[in-house]
Amino acid sequence: MRPLFTLGSLRQWHWISSALCLAGLLMFAVTGITLNHAAQIEGRSDTKTIEILMPDNLLMLAREASVNGEQLPAALDGFLQEKTGSHLRGHRIEWSETELYIAAPRPGADTWLSLNLETGELLFEDTDRGWIAYFNDLHKGRNTGIAWSWFIDVFAGICVLFSITGLLLLQRQVSSRPTTWPLTGLGLLVPVLIMLLLIH
Repeated sequence: MRPLFTLGSLRQWHWISSALCLAGLLMFAVTGITLNHAAQIEGRSDTKTIEILMPDNLLMLAREASVNGEQLPAALDGFLQEKTGSHLRGHRIEWSETELYIAAPRPGADTWLSLNLETGELLFEDTDRGWIAYFNDLHKGRNTGIAWSWFIDVFAGICVLFSITGLLLLQRQVSSRPTTWPLTGLGLLVPVLIMLLLIH
């Protein structure tokens, strides 16, 4: 009976999967280090704060929209975008009797806006925590959206394929390389022992 995977096909799937996951593996490995040493790697954050009074006509639009819990009216969104430099329409909006609150987090940064519907006082804050925080958030899938979430799932599947084909290739080479299984077992044993004995 012909084997399901020949040596040639295993090698082909192994190098294809390694090529597809190379960039992702490097990114997740490096960000694993930066996340593990987050306290030692101090990132600089840049915060922009804006405090203004909303024009009366736009404040009336906001009050009308708050009654039905609607999205931002186009005119109000245009004004906010002009003043803050951020496009806030489509983000999660919280209406109350006295306040409009918008949270617009993204990888490596946090943005929020608060509008007092009674006084018209608007407070906007945007905090950029830098490139390290950006890639750390990509690692965690924090505020990254559906496309990145799908990428992580597909990438993880390719990594599984890379690992399995690597294991099968090791099995093919075991007769000529007697240290194959001891090294493979060590790679499994070390994290298991750390989890059982050193993590409390």
